[in-house]
Amino acid sequence: MTTTHYTPEVRINHSLSAQVEKRALVWMAHRAPAWLTSDQLTGLGLLAQIAAGAYYAFASRDRRWLLVGILCIAMNWLGDSLDGTLARVRNQQRPRYGFYVDHMADLFGSIALMGGLAFSGFLHPATAAIMLVAFLLLSGESYLATHTVGRFHLSQGIFGPTEIRLLLCLGNLALLRSPWCHVAGHRLLLFDLGGLIASMGMFAMAMFSTLRHAGELSRQEPLP
Repeated sequence: MTTTHYTPEVRINHSLSAQVEKRALVWMAHRAPAWLTSDQLTGLGLLAQIAAGAYYAFASRDRRWLLVGILCIAMNWLGDSLDGTLARVRNQQRPRYGFYVDHMADLFGSIALMGGLAFSGFLHPATAAIMLVAFLLLSGESYLATHTVGRFHLSQGIFGPTEIRLLLCLGNLALLRSPWCHVAGHRLLLFDLGGLIASMGMFAMAMFSTLRHAGELSRQEPLP
């Protein structure tokens, strides 16, 4: 069976942790056991993200489950970040398959995570829904840009998936003390405040990226 020609996209990552993370992942990939595969790591990342959502829901009754949630977030980072590096180090790349499976896992995992947060009591379900819509919009723009422009942005500015995971872990630790915060004399759920700020940021980044890429494509394909 013949396969169509595929030119891998240019991967761009300007996040704060990008250089340190890349060196750490390559180091781990060279030392990974031979039986470990990229598909297993992708599965680990997905299952860990689903488990994190479940533990957020459990934490509505006992906040100590948030500590287990942090472990799940760390395992999600390991699976989601190491799978592609392992394939490249072993020269076992399957660019289209890997891109498709990895990002579908991200989408399903994000729905599970936001679902768990919606049932956690640490933020209102409407805030969780807004966050999910913003994430899906930004993801959709990124995937379309990968196909049309040929560049896949792993980060938006200095923030990438690793920075978001770190902020989420710090938020979990803050929730152990109290789920509330005070802003201008108003008592708010900490994750409501953080979720709305994150949502506004994602909406703004999606709009900026859309205008930038639409302009670039318009210049590449001018009207006759």
